[in-house]
Amino acid sequence: MSGERPSRPAPQTCNPWTIVDLVFQYLADQGLRPVLGETGNPGEPAAQLLCVLGIVPEKQGDQRARDAAKEELARLRTTLLDEPGDVPD
Repeated sequence: MSGERPSRPAPQTCNPWTIVDLVFQYLADQGLRPVLGETGNPGEPAAQLLCVLGIVPEKQGDQRARDAAKEELARLRTTLLDEPGDVPD
């Protein structure tokens, strides 16, 4: 044995909407009419649904993550470059 540890495979992630759509299609086929996010952005309830199923939501497809990154970049731009304004998409 060379002393190297076996590497673990990276955890699988997925776009939350792919799984949510699959679950909703299944429920609709059973005669149910599921609703998600009645009070606003459905991203959080979708992520919670995935977590309950043991699935890690993909951050890349998460609008909240993009919004937070844009805000942080705008803050850094203002702080470091003295250039207020929005960060382009």
